[in-house]
Amino acid sequence: MKISYNWLKQFLSIDWTAEKTGELLTDLGLEVEGISDFESIKGGLNGVVVGEVLSCIQHPNADRLKVTSVDIGLDDPVQIVCGAPNVDAGQKVPVATIGTTLYTPEGEAWQIKKGKIRGEESHGMICAEDELGLGSSHDGIMVLSDSLTPGTPCSEVFEVEHDQVFEIGLTPNRADAMSHFGVARDLKAGLEQKEISKGLLTPSTSNFSIDNRSLRIDVEVEDNDLAPRYCGVTINNLIVQESPDWLKNRLNAIGLSPINNVVDATNYVLHELGQPLHAFDAIKVKGGKIKVKRLPMGTKFVTLDGVERELHEEDLMICDNEKPMCIAGVFGGIHSGVTEDTTSIFLESAYFDPISIRKTAKRHGLNTDASFRFERGIDIELTEYALKRAAILIREIAGGEISSDVVDLYPKKPKERQVFLTFDKINSLIGQEIPRDTIKSILSSLEIKVNNVTESGLGLTIPFYRVDVEREVDVIEEILRVYGYNNIDFKQKLNASIAVTSKLESHTIQDVIGNMLASQGFYEIMTNSLVSKESLEHLSAIGKPVDMVNPLSMDLSVMRTSMLPSGLETIAHNLNRQQNRLKLFEFGTTYHKVGDSYQEIPHLALFLTGNRSQENWSVDSKSSDFFFLKGMVDSILSRLGLDEVNVKPLEENTIFSEGLTCSINGKSLCSYGLVNKTVTKRMDVKSDVLFADFNWATILELLKEEEIAYRDIPKFPEVTRDFALLLDEGTSFQQVYDIAWLTEKKLLKDVNLFDVYVGKGLGKGKKSYAVSFTLQDTNKTLTDKQIDKIMKKLQANYETKLGAALR
Repeated sequence: MKISYNWLKQFLSIDWTAEKTGELLTDLGLEVEGISDFESIKGGLNGVVVGEVLSCIQHPNADRLKVTSVDIGLDDPVQIVCGAPNVDAGQKVPVATIGTTLYTPEGEAWQIKKGKIRGEESHGMICAEDELGLGSSHDGIMVLSDSLTPGTPCSEVFEVEHDQVFEIGLTPNRADAMSHFGVARDLKAGLEQKEISKGLLTPSTSNFSIDNRSLRIDVEVEDNDLAPRYCGVTINNLIVQESPDWLKNRLNAIGLSPINNVVDATNYVLHELGQPLHAFDAIKVKGGKIKVKRLPMGTKFVTLDGVERELHEEDLMICDNEKPMCIAGVFGGIHSGVTEDTTSIFLESAYFDPISIRKTAKRHGLNTDASFRFERGIDIELTEYALKRAAILIREIAGGEISSDVVDLYPKKPKERQVFLTFDKINSLIGQEIPRDTIKSILSSLEIKVNNVTESGLGLTIPFYRVDVEREVDVIEEILRVYGYNNIDFKQKLNASIAVTSKLESHTIQDVIGNMLASQGFYEIMTNSLVSKESLEHLSAIGKPVDMVNPLSMDLSVMRTSMLPSGLETIAHNLNRQQNRLKLFEFGTTYHKVGDSYQEIPHLALFLTGNRSQENWSVDSKSSDFFFLKGMVDSILSRLGLDEVNVKPLEENTIFSEGLTCSINGKSLCSYGLVNKTVTKRMDVKSDVLFADFNWATILELLKEEEIAYRDIPKFPEVTRDFALLLDEGTSFQQVYDIAWLTEKKLLKDVNLFDVYVGKGLGKGKKSYAVSFTLQDTNKTLTDKQIDKIMKKLQANYETKLGAALR
């Protein structure tokens, strides 16, 4: 939010530097993120002076140029070549001297330099109004008053306004500070604590008067819950034209573009007092009546930006007898606004329900200055005052007559909030005793009324504009920010308690696995849990997605039921930026609606695409393939101590084109494999993606059941024997692995596949597995007889169950 220091000084007489004032505002909770300079004329006309044209002759080498001699207040006149058709001797003109920086209408800077134009020297430039930022005309040079003295700085002639603008990072709860008046109110409270008493100057409405009652427009509010207060007045016989310079300067300083005097006046009061207003062309209000109501679902309405929108049945609209004219509190309509032909207006000032405005604004993807304030909550008591303030201002700058009584529909005034504040609670929360007189002084400066005082505390009434102050702790926060966080003493002794937590807490295990993955070159990502419905289509998941009631956009309309879509978005983002070697992991949650209940399931997800490692002259590049992913999955499960894992091929599903699933005692631990091409294509990912999805909740459950067992290191050696098995092409290593363990449970320690061959010499439909078997007896050294016996049993079982043969 931008706040003009000059504008702020209209409410407070303060002579501090902007930097010092910014420090106090930050201490008060209105964090000043930056201070920028503003000049009503870009460059401030520095280097531009009044010159008198002493002579003007035709350029000897150009028909459209003149050579002039100009007195700019120096000892000798300077020669300037000028192409303006209206330049002539005896004129007083603005001259940009050598070294002066001027700005184009687009804001680009360029510097005046000494040069030659068609052989004649030129020592400056006689300027047109658009070249100085004083207007838009380029028909000729500006001709100034004859009374001006050559050499006078033009910044004194045109009264350039210099301002400093605070950029305030306003927190959402501080609706009371969404205006210059609100900031000045806080600043006054801060100054009083520094014993600098400053009265708050508020715009007077005492000269508001009704000139006649020639233009009456009735108002009907059908839903007082959505529009608890609605005020309006008409102004007739006004002239819509350009705003005066002082008003344009105020708006330009805070980044608003002036439009016309009527619209600018409503914007001025909005940023002055924080009350949004809207001006309707009174002639366009059919039937002489304003109706505040909701319209049927699907009603078409064209807003000021020219976009046709379909209304929702809950959108509150401002209508006349025939048509909708404005989305209440959000955006005006294209057919009812003020134009240069407008001569009479109906001026609206209202209080609309914050929740209704927020929902409407989000539904239509609109974020306006008005909706920004309405949806956070404005001061309902300010509505009529702001209306009168705006009416006086419009009458002052646009002429016209206030031509009706003020309509003020305010059927039910809300009750003032009462809070009882105990001194003990203040001291316990702040940790330091603040003098009671200081507390009462701070409350008074914040316009929080003290109704009664007892030994235990204070009975308070909260002003309507402090919508965020509802509880005792809220009042204590207000006291503390004005008293100053920097004034709270820190104790020299630091007390801390030791938290007793299990080694198996989720965050602890996450750190272990996260560090392990990072050591393998993986990067952790954190993605949004909100995704589009389209990204979840055709992905098998538990239950249904959880829909957002009021989504920010259609791309964020549901909560994810799978970790895959957000991971693929990250991969697509990186691939589009030439980052082709990706190893990513994420700890996240999926969300499911199952019947009438909801489930949140934690996951660990791995994503792989591209090469495993960076290209290097000494190492051949290898792509991340299925077996690399399988190795990572096995390593994670092994690190977690989950060894007796049952691995089997994935059943047909919509996520993987091929893959495996791991489980223990029927509990699924992980599914992993190559992501289906149709899925990656929908997310604009052209390369192969490998994905592993761990059920983190199941893993944590199994870890808590697992007991650590210790055993002696074997004293006797291992023995390794190999088989080269000729198998059918459809036989998996898992079958070979399972048969080995069924054959020998006592002495077999490991089964390893160390070579696979498919090709010539094997026969059609055949392949060769080279498998090693590790045997060991913990009590004695194995004999050749024992080893041969086991190997013969293995061979027999492979021949019987798999039709295998030794090569």
